[in-house]
Amino acid sequence: MYGELLGAWALSAWNALGRPSPFVFAEMGPGRGTMMADMLRVVLRVEPAFLKAATITLIEASDRLARLQIDRLSRFDLPVRTARRIDEVGEGPLVLLANELFDAVAIRQFVRMGRGWAERCVGLGEGGEGLAFALLPLPPEAAARLPDAPAGTLIEVAPARQAIAEAIGRRIARFGGAGLFIDYGHDGGFGDTLQAVRSHGFVDPLERPGEADITSHVDFRALAGAFRAGGALVSPLSTQGDLLLSLGLLERAGRLGSGRDASEQEAIRVAVRRLAGPGPGEMGTLFKAIAVASGPLGVPPFPAAAPR
Repeated sequence: MYGELLGAWALSAWNALGRPSPFVFAEMGPGRGTMMADMLRVVLRVEPAFLKAATITLIEASDRLARLQIDRLSRFDLPVRTARRIDEVGEGPLVLLANELFDAVAIRQFVRMGRGWAERCVGLGEGGEGLAFALLPLPPEAAARLPDAPAGTLIEVAPARQAIAEAIGRRIARFGGAGLFIDYGHDGGFGDTLQAVRSHGFVDPLERPGEADITSHVDFRALAGAFRAGGALVSPLSTQGDLLLSLGLLERAGRLGSGRDASEQEAIRVAVRRLAGPGPGEMGTLFKAIAVASGPLGVPPFPAAAPR
């Protein structure tokens, strides 16, 4: 349901952009290619003209994952290009999607120490064994660029994340297009959000380095500023739940459940709650969505187009 609804978003964005042909249809950080496969399946069924006009592009820095993605999409018998960065996708209008992209980009953490600031760094633990966090005081000129805050405040900044968002904004502003980005995060604020996950459970980020997924929550307020700095129009921030419901999650679930037995229908209801619900273990409010475009779009999470 998730990938199909995002495919419907891509199709709606393409229509709102005036059905450009040719254009680039891209996913950034496509993992194993599952979401792109789901998007292609629904678009192929609903509007084959979309794929006739599209140059399908996977933006992936890992050669190993790129091979897995190409293999996953081979059954569609469509030409698929790969690129390592947004500036390698070629010219022309762009429809871009990314799911859990920015949370995996490196951050820096700073802690207010009395009158100054220190950066939270990683070094050797006591006795030179293992890894441990340590605080490295910042010189006054660097500390002056950070905001005033009470002692003990921890803030996170993500220069690499900002650079990617600004590059996307520039690309869309220059050639036209739209992008949708879904991630877990917040609308600005302070606090430590660094976390590591291994085998579906949280672990110490410094334990067994290289064997866990290390992520942080995305500051969507800063991200929106970077998109705007690149020249793109930015939508209001939406929760994942509101976005998916506006794209027809309940209707899609109803069609999937039609004619199924009770256990299958219950499994679909559980999936809907997990995607859109606000409760513990559910993704509806923890995950947020933001969109960018080269002009007014009228596609969620942008406000509806004004009547003509």
